[in-house]
Amino acid sequence: MKVAVLASGKGSNVENLLSYFKNNANIQVVLIGANNNNSGAIEHAKNYNVTNFIFSKKELESTSVLLKTLEKHKVDILVLAGFLLKIPSSFINEFSGKIINVHPSLLPKYGGKGMYGDNVHRAVLSAREKATGITFHYVNEKYDDGEIIAQFPIVISELESLSSLKEKINKLEKLKFPEIIISIYHESVKKENTRNNI
Repeated sequence: MKVAVLASGKGSNVENLLSYFKNNANIQVVLIGANNNNSGAIEHAKNYNVTNFIFSKKELESTSVLLKTLEKHKVDILVLAGFLLKIPSSFINEFSGKIINVHPSLLPKYGGKGMYGDNVHRAVLSAREKATGITFHYVNEKYDDGEIIAQFPIVISELESLSSLKEKINKLEKLKFPEIIISIYHESVKKENTRNNI
């Protein structure tokens, strides 16, 4: 299974996935994309000798640039790891059921436009939630609205700060992201075997 990853920021999840799957015979990260020249994701890609590309918001919206790049590298799954631009519906239609995102809350709580990163954590803390977590979901036309793949909760301590909560969430994402990709790979193998047996 060939995986592409899109990121906007420093790309800590990108590095985690590159490292985790670097010698995996079944799952390969073949492409890293970023909408930001300064994204750490591009540096991580270079360090692991993985093809990388930078694209503008306009290029994303025209769909064909991204689609052609994914097709060229025979990408099976597109992973969004801290990618902040909205994926256009024209692209989702072409790549439906193959785009995965992680969100730093237990959706549907604290999802939607503008709810990313610290904005989510601040909202969770100001609401005095007892628990939060991460949600892996497929991407559809609406922010944080696609079918949920899995959720992993964590307890919020009474002394929780923004930085301590961020650290907990980041650790959880790094632990669970590879597991989710592996489970999707096994699911695709199972479907393929079922098709071949019909």
